[in-house]
Amino acid sequence: MPEAKKQNKPLVSVVIPCYNDPEYIKQSVKSALKQTYPYTEVIVVDDGSNEKTKGVLKAIEPKITKLITQENRGQSTARNVGIKQAQGDYILVLDSDDYFEPTFCEKAMLRFEQDDSIKMITSNVTRLFSNGKKELFKPCGGTIKNFIKFNCATGSVMFKKYDWQSVGGYDEAMRQGFEDWEFYIRLVKAGGYAYIIQEPLFNYRIKEHSTTTKANKVKYDLLKYIYYKHKDIYTAHFELFVDYMLHKIKSEEFGKKMKTERLEYKIGHAVLKPFRYIKSFIK
Repeated sequence: MPEAKKQNKPLVSVVIPCYNDPEYIKQSVKSALKQTYPYTEVIVVDDGSNEKTKGVLKAIEPKITKLITQENRGQSTARNVGIKQAQGDYILVLDSDDYFEPTFCEKAMLRFEQDDSIKMITSNVTRLFSNGKKELFKPCGGTIKNFIKFNCATGSVMFKKYDWQSVGGYDEAMRQGFEDWEFYIRLVKAGGYAYIIQEPLFNYRIKEHSTTTKANKVKYDLLKYIYYKHKDIYTAHFELFVDYMLHKIKSEEFGKKMKTERLEYKIGHAVLKPFRYIKSFIK
């Protein structure tokens, strides 16, 4: 960490909240330690994990900059606690079951140096499924006009610590999910945009009991919270938001119609099949 100051280079603080994730936390930490950008520190926040996870974290502790232990207070709080103790001017938040490719920080820092209007940076994503299947996902990034519709980035992004502080950090009341999206809305609310590196430099695990899966079970409550909290933004972009919602409803209704018609065809085909068989003998 001191070396970054000697070289007058910005320090990147990688903050990794961890809750009961003994299987993947090592790979997450390793990806942070193996970044080709040399001026980094790695902070892990143990958010009240079980004993098995604590054992893994104890083994990792000598390799990282700092291990912070607290009672379980949720991912938003864990991120805020880690960022408060971070020494870097730039923050990279990383979930304990995901990991970045080695060149992410180097390429992200280059973009930050080239464009002051960038508020956050992430990349294309390799989605990793439990059955071994992989899938490429490309977030769209963009300005507030994009983010009022949906989360146009990923849960793990790089941003300036100053901007995090200016908007009040992550909302610690949001313990059920979507807290990253809500935070991003505040980041780009007054201007700037999210930049997406057009390479799959982020690896995201799709798990049955992931935070995203749990959030989707209460997504309407979470959406209501976000819409109400940012009523001023949605009012300012009222027509854009209404057009988007109507398009979404129309698409969903079309999808349901197609699914119903396919189902009716299959049922009709199955019912009529015996009669066609009998008719072939009558001929």
